[in-house]
Amino acid sequence: MTTDSDYITRTDRIKIHGPEGFEGMRRAGKVAADCLDMLIPYVVPGVKTSYLDDLAREFIFDHGALPACVFYRGYMHTVCISPNHVVCHGIPSEAKTLKDGDIVNIDVTAIIDGWHGDTSRMYEVGNVNAKARRLVDVTYESLHLGLAQIKPGNTFGDIAHAIQKYAEAQRCSVVRDFCGHGLGQVFHDNPNVLHFGRAGTGPVLEEGMFFTVEPMINLGRPEVKVLNDGWTAVTRDKSLTAQCEHSIGVTKDGLEIFTASDKFRPQPVS
Repeated sequence: MTTDSDYITRTDRIKIHGPEGFEGMRRAGKVAADCLDMLIPYVVPGVKTSYLDDLAREFIFDHGALPACVFYRGYMHTVCISPNHVVCHGIPSEAKTLKDGDIVNIDVTAIIDGWHGDTSRMYEVGNVNAKARRLVDVTYESLHLGLAQIKPGNTFGDIAHAIQKYAEAQRCSVVRDFCGHGLGQVFHDNPNVLHFGRAGTGPVLEEGMFFTVEPMINLGRPEVKVLNDGWTAVTRDKSLTAQCEHSIGVTKDGLEIFTASDKFRPQPVS
């Protein structure tokens, strides 16, 4: 019999987890969500992104967890901090400060007893204009519409279609180059969770699957490029972009959001 403790390497098949896995993911997800909650008062004009990274690392260690990104494929920081036209994987540094009017995504993954809680959300820095605020709202709504499709018997294409249909109806675009992913005792596992596609396609959702949903929505075109540092992805047309992410588990009649927080806009914005 396969148990959750056997799922410690990436495989071609989608893993099915039991009660042990759900409990592990709840603990890891809570630390990750609480870390992003903790950062809220510090995301202000003039703050160095390296300072936010230091706060996140200290918080994770203080709560009995490990920062998954440190040393991951050579990455040396606890969080990714991606402002304005940075789609994802922005690198914190002493030289980078947030400015009034910025929108910024902060992405964190905490590990507890081998389980990974992965989440990101948008922060509005100071006085944000209506265009940027609307993009953030569209991105959150896209996430919630995708999550609403998660239940046994639906498909991954149902999640993707709901996100794409709404975002494009709002005259935004969905990034194709990055996607959600399976996780659990492996940071990035099967399946790849696309945020665009046709309803009714892809693998069928089953109770016990764990994965992230993390749409990246652009005000302009969907194309991105990765900078010379090998990590930072930006919109090719330099348009604003936003992202939000939850780690979820499929339950017998729906889903459990492991990274839920009352400060993460838990209800749809529309």
